[in-house]
Amino acid sequence: MIYSVNGSDALKNRQAVISRGTGMTHWSAEFFGPRDTTMALDHPAALLPHALVTDMAAGESILPHFHGVAQFQIFSGGAGSMGRHQLRPLMVQFKDHHAAYGPVVAGPQGLTFYAMRMQAFNSAPVYLDKPGYREKLKPSKRRNLVSPPLVLSTAPVLAASTTAMWEPVYAETYDDGLAAQLLRLGRGMAVMSPSPQRAGGLYLFVVNGSLEHANAQWPLWSMLALDKTADAIEIRAGEAGLELLVLEFPHETT
Repeated sequence: MIYSVNGSDALKNRQAVISRGTGMTHWSAEFFGPRDTTMALDHPAALLPHALVTDMAAGESILPHFHGVAQFQIFSGGAGSMGRHQLRPLMVQFKDHHAAYGPVVAGPQGLTFYAMRMQAFNSAPVYLDKPGYREKLKPSKRRNLVSPPLVLSTAPVLAASTTAMWEPVYAETYDDGLAAQLLRLGRGMAVMSPSPQRAGGLYLFVVNGSLEHANAQWPLWSMLALDKTADAIEIRAGEAGLELLVLEFPHETT
């Protein structure tokens, strides 16, 4: 299956919420699935993709925690820190299931991140300062990968490009399907996506320009999730060109 959300449409639904983790008011919008992920396995959305954007308040701190599913997070605005990592746009984090990370601390201008998972079930955060967290841990590769900042193209350079460029986000390669690449395409150029079947599914996330898909234009911050039963699809740039994160999950996601 292929799931798609227009970034402009999703962000219109951004609203203030009180964080269960920090108790502070910040802002959030759902792309796939409900914000609340404390659902039973028989919930209709339990095994569907789950993605949301969070705009942290200035100075807000999310305590160390883990999730029961693997996820990618894209830090797209503001600045802050995550443990020893300084965060600024545009950085890509991959975290295995049951791999703890944090604290995530927003700077004085706040911090925006997109979280993307291949399923909603078992994705609720488990905080290390709460009793009982050890009983919820499971075996995992415990990877917590953070990219250097990615440099995006200026508008005229991107549109005029004539070469498709696939740039690995991480220096290492992995044998379980995990991969992250930044794809750069000039105006109207097209390539095929990787097969979601070689991994545990994948996300396509527009970070510059626009994507043409299903006879529509998909602007900045739009995303497509392809589960591991889907076939590869054509990736076609719009008139402004396209820079797209291609995020492939490892086979073992829970």
